[in-house]
Amino acid sequence: MFDIGFWELLLIGVIALVVLGPERLPGAMRTTAKTIRSIRQMATGFRQEVEQQLRLDEMHQNLKKAEKLNMENLAPELQESVDELKEAARSVQKPYQKD
Repeated sequence: MFDIGFWELLLIGVIALVVLGPERLPGAMRTTAKTIRSIRQMATGFRQEVEQQLRLDEMHQNLKKAEKLNMENLAPELQESVDELKEAARSVQKPYQKD
């Protein structure tokens, strides 16, 4: 991500030590680490959400193709998407069915 070598890190550390002082430097490092961690978590969550939306869109397109073919003689990937959607529909209905 960043192309920072040892000497650059050392220079940043010395500048931070001079600017912040030895008393505030550990707190600033913790705050910076916490901020970077939260940014990474947000980026990971965003990426997962986008991947899920793309997968849902692909399944929706596959379902439309399957409907055009009247659900007969489907290609394996279309049949897999249809089966996955049927299973998802069954799993959603299970909690609402009476025994």
